[in-house]
Amino acid sequence: MLKAGRSQEEIRRHNLGVLLRHVHLGGPLSRTALADRMGLNRSTIMGLTGDLASAGLVREELPKDTGKAGRPSLVVRPESGRFHVMAFDVRVDRLVAARVGLGGTILDRREAVRPRAGADLDDVVGTLAAFAREMDREAPSDSVCVGVGAAYCGMIRPGDGMVRFGPNMGWVDQAFGTELGLRLGLGLPVAVGNEAHLGALAELERGVGVGFQNLVYLHGDVGVGGGIIVGGKLLDGDGGYGCELGHMMVNPYNGRPCGCGSRGCLEAEVGEQALIDAAGRSSELTGREGVRAVVEAADRGDPAATEALLRIGDWLGIGVANLINLFNPGLVIFGGMLREVYPGAAAQVHRRVEANVLVISRERVRLRVSALGDDATLVGAAELAFSELLANPLEVLATRTGRIETEAAPPASR
Repeated sequence: MLKAGRSQEEIRRHNLGVLLRHVHLGGPLSRTALADRMGLNRSTIMGLTGDLASAGLVREELPKDTGKAGRPSLVVRPESGRFHVMAFDVRVDRLVAARVGLGGTILDRREAVRPRAGADLDDVVGTLAAFAREMDREAPSDSVCVGVGAAYCGMIRPGDGMVRFGPNMGWVDQAFGTELGLRLGLGLPVAVGNEAHLGALAELERGVGVGFQNLVYLHGDVGVGGGIIVGGKLLDGDGGYGCELGHMMVNPYNGRPCGCGSRGCLEAEVGEQALIDAAGRSSELTGREGVRAVVEAADRGDPAATEALLRIGDWLGIGVANLINLFNPGLVIFGGMLREVYPGAAAQVHRRVEANVLVISRERVRLRVSALGDDATLVGAAELAFSELLANPLEVLATRTGRIETEAAPPASR
């Protein structure tokens, strides 16, 4: 919504960002479709697309086959090969890095196992920086990096990417964003977000949540994280640490111990170890592969694995019922490890929803698994990295390309 009294230049800058965002998220769109979506006339759209094309951010071309008489509307495409971001996803047991082109195309990626060895900031930053250097060397020489984003499995201080608390790996007040930025040497700040918050935004913009304004995203890893979208915006809390859904109390009296120091948190009752323990296989299984092994055993009819999924499903259902009553979402999404667990636990979750959710709130809510799968948090990190460019395309691009020219210029003779 544009505020009254804005100058023509401010309106133009806003519309450039909106248009670029449409083709970035929606893919190639005709000028006519863009005019309809933005509520602008065709001549205004032509001017905006011309500015973006001159900057190299989009290209315009004739549609391949219109099937209609008359002059076809030109199609506007994002220039994925010319502009990219670096995106990083720091999970409990895996590190992922990707070079992502404008339009959301993953152009290159690297992955490594992350040992569960406690506070490992230097190792994490070193691995990610090495991946980034490899991808940068292999990128086309004319491709420009316009941002850097990272998802981390912990509580992130807004602004500087400080990990205030990462319970599963013992990170407390670790300067992740600052250290990664220094090691990358790209001259760009690293925007860092909580992995479940970014997963929620990714599903809203590119996944199963497209078209919804109110949703809850539950992300399973070792524990459970969450993101809540209200009115199309992330609910982030007073300090940016909101939506720690995994630490919602569901079993306060006989609950399992949680990594946060409490007992009976949702993540303690439905997380990785809870499932493996309930299946009686804690001596032989661990990690995501352990979760997958229990789920596969249940699919084969193994009684202990089946009972474990039912038990986990009941606790998960209690958490989901509370969230639906509190936020009245149109959609609840299960991502990460929960994407694998949910199909076998769905019956129990639905029973809890039927028994414990207010009738009016459960009339329209849908329960779905993530459409983006394990890449939801990586996609969210990429979108975080693109956010400044999409807000102010020409100014950000001028700043970035100007920096590149300055860095590449030979020193002045004395």
